[in-house]
Amino acid sequence: MNGGVLIVSQFTLYGDVRRGLRPSWIEAASPEVAGPLYDFFVRQTGTLISEVATGSFRAMMQVELVNDGPVTILLDSKKLF
Repeated sequence: MNGGVLIVSQFTLYGDVRRGLRPSWIEAASPEVAGPLYDFFVRQTGTLISEVATGSFRAMMQVELVNDGPVTILLDSKKLF
């Protein structure tokens, strides 16, 4: 790959929307678990791609992008496990 990667943590990626009008983040990883996972992902990405930039974990950030790619959103009304 001839490019770089920007890795920004995003807690809203795990939102349970099965009940009510607002997503629930109760089952999302705690910051104590998610922080080391985020750091591990950044390190592993750096072994594959030479230019890796990151956001700040647990910080409010404004990111601007142009997204032409596909997006997958899983909306499931039944809990599988």
